[in-house]
Amino acid sequence: MASESQLPPPLRSFERPYNYVSRALIAGSYPLRGIYYFLRRPAFYPLFLSRLLPLTIISTLVYTILFLFTFLPQYAFLAIFHGRGAWFNALVLVLGEGLVIIQALFEGFFVDECRVDVFDATLINEGLETLVAPHRLLFPDAPNPVKKLGKPTSAAVYQPWSLIQIVELFICLPLNLIPYVGTPAFLIITGARLGTFAHYRWFELRGLNKKERKVAVRNRNWDYTWFGTVAMILQLVPVLSFFFLVTSTAGSAMWAARLEHEMHAPPEIQGHASEDDPDAPPPPYVDNPV
Repeated sequence: MASESQLPPPLRSFERPYNYVSRALIAGSYPLRGIYYFLRRPAFYPLFLSRLLPLTIISTLVYTILFLFTFLPQYAFLAIFHGRGAWFNALVLVLGEGLVIIQALFEGFFVDECRVDVFDATLINEGLETLVAPHRLLFPDAPNPVKKLGKPTSAAVYQPWSLIQIVELFICLPLNLIPYVGTPAFLIITGARLGTFAHYRWFELRGLNKKERKVAVRNRNWDYTWFGTVAMILQLVPVLSFFFLVTSTAGSAMWAARLEHEMHAPPEIQGHASEDDPDAPPPPYVDNPV
């Protein structure tokens, strides 16, 4: 059993929380792994640089206006309730407001198309060309995964545009008014929503219907929450939000590639992987101290 292989007998009563923490840490590490993965592959840079200038100008302009005209009034108001820590809550509040505006503006610059290309190129680089091939033209003789990408032959969406997500982000902003717990709650709640879209493109490539996608998301809802939370924190970084949007996409593709390889591994390897797989559901609780 998995629970018997991970912790020694004296610690088996901690098996369930151990699994939850392990899964959260691994899932939350993928947006950070995506940064390293992307930076180590110059072939991916053109996907980012082609949209860098207009999006950087937009981000800089939005955050400059917000910090000049809204930061101090919000800081003064929050200082009544938060005291010295008000600056941090005001900072997150302004960054969140900027993110709402920027997400709406980014849609006009084909950002989702860029993320699809990054996701597909990462899958190809991880040896999953056969997964991508049925859904877009590929040039097998091209020198790198990015140049192999041709036009999609079916609908290609990384994250479907969601008015609900933007409204939810806006509605959750007042959580930052609550001392101490408000800002973490804001990041986790909005991150949980963001994380549910982490593998939308992967599900699309696999041909999953809406019902099957819901089941797949529900099975890894805990993991997607922490992936999305870390990705959300990165996207709040001024000016670099588009860069981290792209690198988090690479991270989600790395995660999908790992899961895809595990799904098609021989049975004996799958059995071994399931013992250490943080993505697997935690074992049922057994009240057995021995």
